[in-house]
Amino acid sequence: MKILLDTHIFLWFISRDQRLPTDMQEIIQDLDNEIYLSVVSTWEAIVKYQLGKLPLPESPEIYFPKHCYRHQILNLDLDQASVTQLAKLPSLHRDPFDRMLICQALQNDMAIATVDEAVRAYPVNLLKL
Repeated sequence: MKILLDTHIFLWFISRDQRLPTDMQEIIQDLDNEIYLSVVSTWEAIVKYQLGKLPLPESPEIYFPKHCYRHQILNLDLDQASVTQLAKLPSLHRDPFDRMLICQALQNDMAIATVDEAVRAYPVNLLKL
């Protein structure tokens, strides 16, 4: 299964945060699954880090790639087809980063790992727990 991690899920996973559901952690660790982190998540983290809203032990441009490598999480670049998908996406959710992750998941036939209830309003595959 191809799974796109929402930013908070990635952060919970690498920090072993108790908010990450055990089932979701096991799915992420299952080597039969392809786990992706979008560059959109790195972008979001950099913005929040610079605003002082995301405390991290080091800057996101170092922290994110290091943990992706450590946990064998693949990189998902942002492409034109995913950006174009945004024109078809209803404005049900105000977070522009989440909206772009939804577009990437739709474009690349991926499930999204998230606990964000607003994402459930979209016709996107969600990681079933």
